[in-house]
Amino acid sequence: MTDVRLCFALPLLLVFAAPAAHAEVRVSIESPRPGQQVENRVDQAPIRGAASADGKRAADYDVMLVLDVSHSTRCASGVDVDGDGEVGVDPRMELLPGSYPEDACNTDSEDSILHAEAAAARALVASLDPKRSRLGLVTFAGEVDPMTRERRSVNQQDAWLHVPLTHDFRAVLDAVDAVVARGPAGATNFAAGVRLAVTELSGLPGARSSRRAGAQPVILFLTDGVPSFPIGSGLVTDPGDVEAAISAAKLAQLAGIRINTFALGAQALSYPQATTEMARVSLGNYTPVQNPGDIVAVLQGVSFANVEDVVIANLTTGDFSTDVALKPDGSFSGFVPVREGSNQVRVTALASDGTRGSVTLDLDFGRTQLTDLELARELERIRRMNKELLLLKERKKIEDFRSREKKDLELEVERKP
Repeated sequence: MTDVRLCFALPLLLVFAAPAAHAEVRVSIESPRPGQQVENRVDQAPIRGAASADGKRAADYDVMLVLDVSHSTRCASGVDVDGDGEVGVDPRMELLPGSYPEDACNTDSEDSILHAEAAAARALVASLDPKRSRLGLVTFAGEVDPMTRERRSVNQQDAWLHVPLTHDFRAVLDAVDAVVARGPAGATNFAAGVRLAVTELSGLPGARSSRRAGAQPVILFLTDGVPSFPIGSGLVTDPGDVEAAISAAKLAQLAGIRINTFALGAQALSYPQATTEMARVSLGNYTPVQNPGDIVAVLQGVSFANVEDVVIANLTTGDFSTDVALKPDGSFSGFVPVREGSNQVRVTALASDGTRGSVTLDLDFGRTQLTDLELARELERIRRMNKELLLLKERKKIEDFRSREKKDLELEVERKP
């Protein structure tokens, strides 16, 4: 249900996906095992599994998180990232008195776009299963010569590997903290960031990561701007900068790597060529995030398994589960209402393109005893869950009502002479 709440919370969020044929949706159940009796203190059976929409078995994933750390990421994200009760803003846009330097674009350094990217990275780590996924971290920028405004050196390093692909997510979190501590600087070299990520995901010569057989490689690429390097001045975008970025994305596609790009800021809804084409040519997704601070919620709800939702139904009792947690890699866990004895349960996954896939299982359920305190806690959890569901249904009614009213109004206008 998290994905539904996200959709309501961010009504301006749009996603551009590369056109593709309908994918086969596969669902696998990890627990309970066939023939296993399930016992619980309440009439709820836990179900765990994984889903994918690539026509193969539910895959493991190797994910390289690629973050923009250029000078512009010092600017305000529009969200109270540090939670101090004050939202950093751009004083130039808010017409604040002249108490800030002319080039200041943020009244709270810890509410910056870089801090929002870091918070999004931490949220992603919390939502992945380290048993199924490896995660790595790359950042990119580009040192600028103060005299020429071009690259200091033709051979300079504009992208950095902080953590090779690993199951040790603690190492990724530590690296994210170190990136924030160093702060933003430099121009923006998309191509360098993508090429380094491709090198690591492919296990090419010089890589510190090895390619894992059977794992789907994915790049999550976050930026607040457009490329300004490797060609010409670091202050403007040259056609060669865009071409270099798209060429790097084509290399990713040849290596079987999808790039999901996330453009942060007001320019995102103009669909910048570099970020949209990088996603398209690599068969990935482009997601514009008009308010940069919203990337925290967006990245937490992203799906690189191309699965949008999972529901569990008890075909024996007719009950429907509303308590399913779906992770970006397609892993899911939830509870389904059951009765004592034999139950037939169906798990259905919804792909991003609307395709569905299901699997059924038979489970035998037996109830164990609850203490009064445990029963009270469980009843409170169920009441809270039902309240959230009712709120979502009410919001859906409102959305449907507004949509009908808008269509009726458009028809009425068309009928007028």
